[in-house]
Amino acid sequence: MLFLSDFFDLFYPKVCASCGKNLITEENVICLECLYNIPKTNYYKEKENLVERLFWGRVELEHAASYFHFTKGSIFQKLIHKLKYNGKKEIGVELGKLLGETLRKSEFYDSVDIIVPVPLHPKRQRKRGYNQSKCIADGMSVIMNIPIDESNLIRTKATETQTKKSRIARWENVDNIFQLKNPEKYENKHILLVDDVVTTGATLEACAHGILTAKNAKVSIAVLASAIG
Repeated sequence: MLFLSDFFDLFYPKVCASCGKNLITEENVICLECLYNIPKTNYYKEKENLVERLFWGRVELEHAASYFHFTKGSIFQKLIHKLKYNGKKEIGVELGKLLGETLRKSEFYDSVDIIVPVPLHPKRQRKRGYNQSKCIADGMSVIMNIPIDESNLIRTKATETQTKKSRIARWENVDNIFQLKNPEKYENKHILLVDDVVTTGATLEACAHGILTAKNAKVSIAVLASAIG
């Protein structure tokens, strides 16, 4: 089997989703050089980090963190664009594994019961073919050994893209559009809400409010990157 794999790679080499260079045996989807060059945070182990502080006074969270810093024109932006618009679901899964491995080192996420990806409206998901946040959650679930639920938190109406909207417009765009089909399912549960990038936090805040309608539910947030600070 190893021989067949090497033979296949000779004619169809696996390449980095970012720079296009051939991947070596130890690499998967993204080469180590590109990963090294994406600036990372230590928010997973920092209480009151910038992502957590973004939600102060808006919604009660247990913890919030991002794995990378987001900057325009960066390697990460290129990867996220391919994940969301070019069908490269494997990018989300691989980055989700890296995020999950990081969160496993943090005591703040020890008690998480369920991973919940931020939902897309069914119409948009049909058009795209998948939910990029679910791809990220898939990778995290493998590493953290925590189940995913994408059926309980639902988006009740389609909205315009949040790109280029002001903070207030982003909030108005998602206000009260998320709800639980079965609140009892999340009673007394610690829910880890997952998305790709946080900017103003409007969508994640709206999702968290929806989840917190469940009795004694707790919410933490984890995103691949933060475009704040």
